[in-house]
Amino acid sequence: MAQGQIRKALSGFYYVYDGEQLIQCRGRGVFRNRGESPLVGDIVEYSLETKGSDGTIQKIMERQNELVRPPIANIDQGILVFSVKEPNFNTILLDRFLVVLESFHVHPIICLTKMDLLEDHEREELQCYIADYENMGYTVLQTYKGEEELVDRLQPILKEKTSVLAGQSGVGKSTLLNTLIPDLNLKTGIISQSLGRGKHTTRHVELIEVCNGLLADTPGFSSFDFDEIEKEELGACFPEMARTADDCKFRGCLHLKEPKCAVKAAVETGEIRDYRYKHYEQFLQEIMDRKPRY
Repeated sequence: MAQGQIRKALSGFYYVYDGEQLIQCRGRGVFRNRGESPLVGDIVEYSLETKGSDGTIQKIMERQNELVRPPIANIDQGILVFSVKEPNFNTILLDRFLVVLESFHVHPIICLTKMDLLEDHEREELQCYIADYENMGYTVLQTYKGEEELVDRLQPILKEKTSVLAGQSGVGKSTLLNTLIPDLNLKTGIISQSLGRGKHTTRHVELIEVCNGLLADTPGFSSFDFDEIEKEELGACFPEMARTADDCKFRGCLHLKEPKCAVKAAVETGEIRDYRYKHYEQFLQEIMDRKPRY
């Protein structure tokens, strides 16, 4: 049986690349009966009745990981595209994205767009945040409109990796893809001044070969949720907290009101930034308020 990778999903069809060609396939009915669904990025086994006919996906191989929104599997890293203006840089939204990627063991990279729109005082404030995230261990790329060296800077990051490109609509994802792949000719988003957010312009998930790697563009969305994260797991999704939590007095410390909590002590000394801890508290409350699943 032939094997390949799903590179695109659209209108009930899965497009499987087997190293030589792209085969249009349907999924077996048994997947639906089991509540399973093939995802872009899946390694699958497929069959063809006759040459030139549509294929049928027979088996989904074990996944390295999978995201729910966007629906994609076997991702090495997530490039989170955030504009610094129009819409403005938003740390709580960035932290939501970072936490969910961390929970799925997808390596996050932060890509900031529209740096050229900042005033000097805004740039100084932003550099403080950039330094914070870099100290946490994240790579932060600062990009400008029309930057000629952008592809050269992105090549070593994308090489031999499967990357997902994600972020709010209107932050420059399509523009970034157009820079990487000029022939793609994606329609760039138009900012809605009245709403302060972009209109949705990307309609399906697709893996595209670029810089000797694979890059996924995804439909625009406003945030990730925490449906798959338990309260005991949240702290591990904040790298600076995870490094400190071993020094807490109690195992399973939620870093709220427990005595001799090393994380809260690090917040008081400034080792862990106060805004990050406040986001942790907010996310934890959201998880604790979540309706139980049956």
